[in-house]
Amino acid sequence: MLHSTRLVFAPPHPASKPFLAGGIIVFVLGLLFSGWLAWIGAAFTLFCLFFFRDPERVPPGRVGVILAPADGKVVTLTTGVPPPELGLGDKPRWRIGIFLSLFNVHVNRIPADGTITRIVYRHGRFLDASTDEAAVSNERNALAIRLANDKDLAVVQIAGWVARRIVCDVHEGDVVSAGSRFGIIRFGSRTELYLPEGVSPLVALGQTMVGGETVVAELR
Repeated sequence: MLHSTRLVFAPPHPASKPFLAGGIIVFVLGLLFSGWLAWIGAAFTLFCLFFFRDPERVPPGRVGVILAPADGKVVTLTTGVPPPELGLGDKPRWRIGIFLSLFNVHVNRIPADGTITRIVYRHGRFLDASTDEAAVSNERNALAIRLANDKDLAVVQIAGWVARRIVCDVHEGDVVSAGSRFGIIRFGSRTELYLPEGVSPLVALGQTMVGGETVVAELR
């Protein structure tokens, strides 16, 4: 019960600031001029506080694990080639697709310790993020991360039919740690993880992920 309360009332991500400001302005104007406008402003502000919540996560203290990059449900568990713009070759590797509904925490997290070697943003469509076609056709931001064992993994932030903005707070050359925040997608989205070559997933189709905490694979 305490965990659920902390999740719902977690402080908002910085990306929420313009939305919260807009909601508060509408609320204040509603108090001055129109009661129904105040209700709209209050409802929008509360929704933004819920959607942009950014709870603390505790990565497992285990060496050599790969963590879920996002909250949500595993909707794709298959092999595939990483986005060509990352230059990771055309050899298929395990691909894990996680769908984030409006009710999930939308903050994305780094899956493993390493160095970001490439970030590429590609414009595209805004199809339903729960479908596999969205992974190919939708607007996306792809990251390649070089691990300590010189293997690479890829994380892809994918916009959905509601989501129109992908935020990425890291840069090429950054040294990152497992479980740390690296971005957010507004509103409703999909995050995909391409495991290093030779690494198999430990998760199942339909399983619920907790970003920065759920172990999805082991490098060993």
